[in-house]
Amino acid sequence: MHTSLHISQTDARPMYLQIMEQIRQRIALGDWQPGQELPSIRALAVALRVSVITVKRAYEELGAEGVIVTRHGRGSFVADRVALTNDLQEQRLDEHLLEAARLARVMGLSDDELATRLRKIKRKLGKGE
Repeated sequence: MHTSLHISQTDARPMYLQIMEQIRQRIALGDWQPGQELPSIRALAVALRVSVITVKRAYEELGAEGVIVTRHGRGSFVADRVALTNDLQEQRLDEHLLEAARLARVMGLSDDELATRLRKIKRKLGKGE
């Protein structure tokens, strides 16, 4: 499996959180399907040039969230829960909306102005732009 995950040294978040977010994103976008095997902890650590402990922590946290399952001696896999993709997409949307709201506050936009801008963008999408 090609990982297509990247660690940013300029990102203030810990590396394990960056890994978790990117794995969630791959699953939410449908790039990684339920039941699909993830790279081994060692292989991903080598590919990302991070410690095995960093990847292990990301996998353990994703396992605790129910995003992935680890089978001793077999590896880690995307969880089979069907609702997982929708949950992850909603979480991702909320993160983007939170960032948009923060930026709007910095710009001095009111709630109504932000809502108007969102409706305008949504209409553009409806027109295929």
